[in-house]
Amino acid sequence: MDRYPFVVDEIVALAKVAGETVMKVYGSDFAVYEKADRSPVTDADVAAEKVIFAGLKALTPDIPAVGEEHVAQGGVPALTERFFWLVDPVDGTEEFVKRNGEFTVNIGLIDGTEPVFGVVYAPAADELYFTQSPVQAFGVHGGRTELLKTRTVPAEGFTVFNSRSHFRADEAARLLGNRTVAKVVRRGSSLKFCDIAAGRGDAYPCTHETHEWDTAAAHAVLKAAGGVILDASGAPLAYRKPELKNPRLLSLGKSPFREKRFDKKY
Repeated sequence: MDRYPFVVDEIVALAKVAGETVMKVYGSDFAVYEKADRSPVTDADVAAEKVIFAGLKALTPDIPAVGEEHVAQGGVPALTERFFWLVDPVDGTEEFVKRNGEFTVNIGLIDGTEPVFGVVYAPAADELYFTQSPVQAFGVHGGRTELLKTRTVPAEGFTVFNSRSHFRADEAARLLGNRTVAKVVRRGSSLKFCDIAAGRGDAYPCTHETHEWDTAAAHAVLKAAGGVILDASGAPLAYRKPELKNPRLLSLGKSPFREKRFDKKY
């Protein structure tokens, strides 16, 4: 796939509009509810997903969309077509509730079983990441646009990102294996994947349960920048799985094959 069946700028603009919706709630005295799985949800999640779904229906009427809040209410379409959207209107709801700014709006496109497009927007920081093609990603922050490229792991070892709200040290160590860790950074939401895509770190062992909408958009960005997300067996993460559930994951700025060459060099 070398061309998207939509205009990238229009989907990016939609993510920003959803971000504006999120920030209106963020600036208010909002309530926090609990879903059936005991995870938190706010009016921002629901309102932003409505905005995104309406926009996607207008822009890409033939591509079905799956969103976290729609699934929570039993709204899962039959995914029999080549493409489908995965939407997480507020990734990092815990960070939203804590008001630390580390939450994102996520819109990802799946082609078969692979993420090929993603836009990740952090409205509190006005920080944006998106793919221009399946092999080219950009970041926009502070009025500057940069081409995203993952880095070679420094000689001193990996900079590892851990979740700010979900973290198990034993599981992270298992996922990282014998990789040398030089630095650990706690970070909320999909921003961890984007930091790796931007060359600000090297790995993210995801030690908690996630669904495909949690990872799709940022996965596309990381993949386009040269990175990879591996499942528990060490294979690239695939989509369209039963119940859209992910296994435990390890995100890397470079593939394991490149890491082997790195190890030999040093």
